Order: sequence, then C-alpha cells, then structure tokens
Amino acid sequence: MQVTDFIIRSNEALNDRNRLIKVTPADHRHLPPMQPGQFVQVLVDRSPGTFLRRPISINFVDREKNELWLLVQEVGDGTREICRRQPGEMMNIIYPLGNSFTLPEGKGERVGELFGEERRAGKIHEETRQEKNRNGDRRFLLVGGGVGTAPLLFLGKELHARGLQVDFLLGGRSDTDILQRADFEQYGRLYCTTEDGSLGEKGFVTHHSLWQEKRYDFIYTCGPKPMMVAVARLARERGVPCEASLENLMACGFGACLCCVEKTTRGNLNTCTEGPVFNTDMLTWLD
Repeated sequence: MQVTDFIIRSNEALNDRNRLIKVTPADHRHLPPMQPGQFVQVLVDRSPGTFLRRPISINFVDREKNELWLLVQEVGDGTREICRRQPGEMMNIIYPLGNSFTLPEGKGERVGELFGEERRAGKIHEETRQEKNRNGDRRFLLVGGGVGTAPLLFLGKELHARGLQVDFLLGGRSDTDILQRADFEQYGRLYCTTEDGSLGEKGFVTHHSLWQEKRYDFIYTCGPKPMMVAVARLARERGVPCEASLENLMACGFGACLCCVEKTTRGNLNTCTEGPVFNTDMLTWLD
C-alpha cells in the first residue's frame, strides 16, 4: 500500500453517469504490482463537507503506458468532484488495497489448486477437483452489472494472457449502460443483456441463454447484490466455484473503521481487507 500523487491523462465520458479516468504517477515511478479485484482510495479535497476518500475499483492497468484506469460513477458529492477533474490535474490515491480474484497460473494447472484452503474459505465441489481439459479448454465466465463491470476488464485480460477461454456476460438497463464493449472484446467473447432489449438478450444476466448452452469451470461476478446472489445460486446449482467482488460502503479502506463488515461463515469480516473478493460459498447469501 502506498500514497501517490497522480496526474490525470484523460477523463472520458462513457455515458451521462460514468467516466473513464486514466492516471499516471506524477513522479513517473513505475506502477507497483496490482491484481484484478483490488481497489484504490481517492482523496476528495475540493468538495466542502466531504472528508472521506472514495473507494474505486481498479478497472485496468496499462503497463506499457504506465497508466491506471478508474471507472467512476457519479452518485454523490465526492464522486461528482472526482468526475469533474480535468486532464493535467492531480489526484491523490492510496493503492493497491484489498485482496484479489483467484487466478490460475496457466493451462496446465489443476482446478483444485486454484482455490487453496486459505484462499477460498469455502468448499470446492467434489466434481471440480479432478484435472480438467489438459488442452487449456477451460471456460471462465465473468458476470457484471452496471458499473460493477469495472474490475472484470482487468480480470479478463489476466485470464486471457494465461491462454484461458473467457466469456463476459454484462447487463444493464439499456445499451448505454454496457460500458467499454470494445475493450472487453479484446480478451474474450462478449454477451449482453438489457432490460429494455436494446442490446443483446432482453432481461437480466441470469436469464441469458448462455447458462443453458455452455458449461463453465469458474465464475466471477461483480455488480448489484441481488444480481450477485442470483449468480451465486446458479453457480452452486451447477457445482461451479464462484467468486464475488462486493461493493459494500467503505470509509477508511484498510480495516480501521469497521463500516464495511460482511457476515460470512467465518464470522464478520472487513470487506476492505479480507475482501472485497470472497468465494460465494463463504458468504451467507444462500443460507
């Protein structure tokens, strides 16, 4: 964890509520190691009465350009102030924070090795303990809703780099809510659902025909809690390991204030330090 001043390189409007902000360290130092699922805390210093930093998922890390991408949704005074910052302005960030999604090493890794006892903190279904698809034909499904798609782009890149098959299933109210489509398509197949039917299949991500057409070895999800609960239920019914990145309200970001606690099978845990990523068998959503 470190505190760094960044320079904003670009601030692009993706729709009327979401902006993609790309930043680079002001002192030109190389970005430290970061993993998909981690987040940052952005200082809000220009909004009177706003004292707490805002937690933002790491959307992407561009090592060649030494850029950190942040997908920010304007929901209140703090995020509004962040969204209005212009290229060339400074942004103070604490990063990287939290844990990360579980990643395989590559095609030859055994499925059972992906979720060690310490990391998964939940059971792995017995049928997935066998080594699967030695030719690398393992399928990973990444399910996101709204701005909850943010950490899945970085995750998809890392899975794709390991030679694994990646499917993205993204949902929103309309086509304008499905963000960064061209970026996602670089790392896997993109499937969409919209509530109004303006893009992809009409309905929710959990109703997409993909669930009947394909079998997956792992599922990752991030988005509104009702969506993640439904995805976790589908994963359990199919005997597929699933990890969820929670979006609990946070204040400090490193376990001091205890305002982001999540009830789990191991007791109450801080989402900011023990999470934000949890194996869904560890959560009490489906009890």
